[in-house]
This record gives sequence, C-alpha cells and structure tokens, in this order.
Amino acid sequence: MIDKLIIVESPAKANTIKKFLGGKSKVVASMGHIRDLPKSKLGINIEKDFEPEYINIRGKASLINSLKKDAKDAKKIYLATDPDREGEAIAWHLAYILGIDPNSICRVTFNEITKDAVKNGINNPRKIDLNLTDAQQARRVLDRIVGYKISPVLWKKIKRGLSAGRVQSVAVKLICDREEEIENFIPEEYWNINLIASDKRTKTKFDCKLIGKDGDKIELHSKEEVDKILDDLKNAKYKVIDVKKGERKRNPAPPFTTSTLQQDASRKLNFAIKKTMSVAQTLYEGIKLPDYGLTGLITYMRTDSTRISDEARKAAKEYILNNYGENYYENRFYRAKSEAQDAHEAIRPSHIELSPEMIKNSLSQDQYKLYRLIYNRFIASQMASSIYDTVTVSIDGNSYNFKANGQTMKFKGYMTLYVENEEKEEFEKIPELIIGEEVKKEEIQSKQSFTEPPPRYTEASLVKTLEEKGIGRPSTYAPTITTILTRRYIEKIQKQLIPTELGKVVNKLLIENFSDVINVEFTAKMEEEFDKIAERK
Repeated sequence: MIDKLIIVESPAKANTIKKFLGGKSKVVASMGHIRDLPKSKLGINIEKDFEPEYINIRGKASLINSLKKDAKDAKKIYLATDPDREGEAIAWHLAYILGIDPNSICRVTFNEITKDAVKNGINNPRKIDLNLTDAQQARRVLDRIVGYKISPVLWKKIKRGLSAGRVQSVAVKLICDREEEIENFIPEEYWNINLIASDKRTKTKFDCKLIGKDGDKIELHSKEEVDKILDDLKNAKYKVIDVKKGERKRNPAPPFTTSTLQQDASRKLNFAIKKTMSVAQTLYEGIKLPDYGLTGLITYMRTDSTRISDEARKAAKEYILNNYGENYYENRFYRAKSEAQDAHEAIRPSHIELSPEMIKNSLSQDQYKLYRLIYNRFIASQMASSIYDTVTVSIDGNSYNFKANGQTMKFKGYMTLYVENEEKEEFEKIPELIIGEEVKKEEIQSKQSFTEPPPRYTEASLVKTLEEKGIGRPSTYAPTITTILTRRYIEKIQKQLIPTELGKVVNKLLIENFSDVINVEFTAKMEEEFDKIAERK
C-alpha cells in the first residue's frame, strides 16, 4: 500500500521531490497533459454552450493505466502539478481520469522545490481551483475556435498546412506593421554642432553641444544653416555662464518576472526565448549537487509578479551585510502591476547560500550563466542605489548657448553586482570651472545625420511589446515566438525578426478578413477576461 501518491508533471521534478519524502510515499510524473481536444476535428460543441470534447492523448494509454494502478494502491493522492493555470488544468484532468472528486482536498502546490516548500505544500492541501481551470479552458477553447475556423481559409487561399492563431497572428501582425513602417520611412536630415573646449588651468578638454541662441532652442536641418552659425562663431570668445552641481541616484531593477528574464537573457547572454525557458525549467526542477543531491535552484519561472517572500528578503539582507557591508543594503519592496497574477513570487534563487561560483562545476555552461543572472539580479534588487556626482555647465559664445554634462560615480551600490542596461555613459569628466571664466576653443565640429526608422523587433523587444500591450501571459511568450518562427511566417536574421513573404501574405489575408479577431485590442481584452475568470469575477 502507498501512503501518499504524489503526481507531478515531469520526471526531473519527481526525482527532486522524492528525496524530501520518507516512508511509503511515491512520486510519479504525468508527463504534462494527459487529456486534450482531439487533433482531427474542432472538438467543441458550439451548439451546446461551447462544451469541449476532451479525449485521452494518443500514446499515453500505458502511462494512464500505470497512474490508475498506483492510485488504486494509494491511501491519499496529491496532485502536485505546476502552480499556474496550466498546472491547475492538468490536475483537473488527472482528477477526472483517476476518479477523484475535484472538490476533495487533493491539490498541492509549491513555488520552489525545496524541502520546506514541498513539506509545507503537502501539509496544506486544498481543492482544485475551478476558476483557474475555467480560465485555462476558456483560453484553450477560444484558441481552438480561432485556429480551426480561420486556418482552412488560409489553406484554400494560400496553401495547405498553414495555421492562424489568436495570439501568434497578432505577433506576426506587429512584426509586419513594423516592417511596413521601416519600408515607408522617409529619413530627415539634421545637424549637430559641438565645441571642443579646454580650461585654461589644467588644459583638460571637454565636449559642449550647441543647444540654442539667446536662450531659444535651435534645430538644424541644412548645411546652409550650419555654415552661417560656424561663420558667426569664427572669432567668438567662450565664457562659462552657469555651473550646476548635483547628485543622481540609480535604483536597482526588481527581481525577474518571466518577461524581464527573457529580455535580459536575450540581451546579455544571447539566449533565444525558448532556450531561456528550457534552461530555467532545469534549474527549477532540480540539479544534482555534491553534498545536496538533487536540488531545485530557482523559484517557479512562469510569473509576472515582482513580489518576494519575507524569508527570501531576510536571506538577501544577511548575504549583503556579510559580503558587502551595511551601506550596500537597502530593504526594498516591489509592488506587482495591477494585472499581474500575483499568486507567485518573482523568479529568485531558492537557496541564497548556493552562490553561482560555489556550484559552477555542477552546472552546464548555459545553466551557470542563467543562474548567475537570476542570482545577481535578485541580490542587487535588495541593495543600495548607486550614486553619481553630476555637473552641468552652460557656456556662451557670441550669443550662442552650449551645454556640457558630466558625471562621476561616487558610490557603486548595487552596480557592483548587476547593471540592467550596459549603457555607454554619455557623460565625461568635466574640469572644475568657475562662472565668468573664459574657456579656450580647441575646435568646432559639425556633423550631418539622418533620422532612423524604428528598429526591427528582436525576441526581447517583441516580448516587451507583447507584455506592454497585454497580449498573452508569461507562459505564452516563448511558444508564440517559437510557433511563428517554425511556421516560417517570420525569420530571425542577426537577432532581428523579419516577416517572410509568406508571413506578409498570410497577415494581409487575415487583416482583410478577420480584423475583429486578429487585432491587439481584442487579444488584450480577452487576456483581461481570462484573468477575471481566474479571479472569479
């Protein structure tokens, strides 16, 4: 007889959880979904209140029989699938197949796979949350209707085997719209004039930008305008008329959500979105460490919350005080955005004591890189701001106004560990200048430029846009981008996402015929409605 049968989604997760549970407990994996809509037909009874017709997934018969056998031998069954809507739906389907009443206390969740979290989850079981499963079913049914009703139109008009999708087609539309903007873009000429000056005491050179004349702003669009100004400045004397000193603080970014992790891993590690998620999955489910055995290293990686637990906050504080000192620590709280599904924490390390360097030898190169990114971002989120001394100098020459900005770092703070955007500092060191003193003109430079079209999307910027526009949710970004790349609607060239001819043709057909469904507003509104279902509203 089995005391407790615990069903999770993946074998890796099952193996990690096994080591926390003694006695006659058994942990098995459902290998993801076990029931779904049939592939061969719509599988939704539109006449009968959109009732879905679920079937057991082909090829899972022996697994289902094995689960049924274990269930028969178990005193208590716990459904411990992932802690999100998809996981809730898998638990609901498992309950159906194993004859468990979904209103019985059979569901357990944990946000991280640590001994405490697992034991706490099993000690606090609950009913299956039918609001979450309804939200997942609503998405599944709507996606099926859009996909199965619109795709045949593409087969008839373009070629067989094409597919449309409620979210994927909107993503393709965004990329096609951007390409059209780029193709129709008309560059405009503009000029900048810079004074390279030096102070007379230290001979230090610095750069000043022309910003106006007699206090009015100047914009330059032709060589004639530039030549006139250069002529006016031939014999000018340059005098310091104002020096403003100040201090600038930069605050750390919050810990990662799914979308910010995908963006940063793309920017800094050159990871495709799909790769980021699969590497994160291995870190969440457990890595074999000497002295520790199988250990889950990060919290659940599908989340749009920046909240962190009190325990994690305390652990971060201790780590910062021990490794950096008191002036590097700041207790920070991050608020979730209003539409965030705040059931989860942000993505953070599960064991602060396991620093990336300490476990480097147990990780693959990709796992190490991603773990270090998550670890450092989390620790930095609880550190003090970095502080810069700033100086802005105004210089006049023959009634033309120039400005120079400089800054120097006074205190590195969180930036000792993590910089969100490796931006090149636009600021330079400016010598100590006194109001009223004259500076020496070293040279005057003029430069012609042209306005640039908007950049093409990268995977990172597309995820950012999808999130900003409320299209899809953390679990959908990676599969959406993977699908449109696999279908050859877009291609990736040096990180840029570019629509193929096929993508343009499909997009045009969909927009002409289904503009009420394939549009940003409709897709975002549906996401809000799924959220309302999940919240029982």
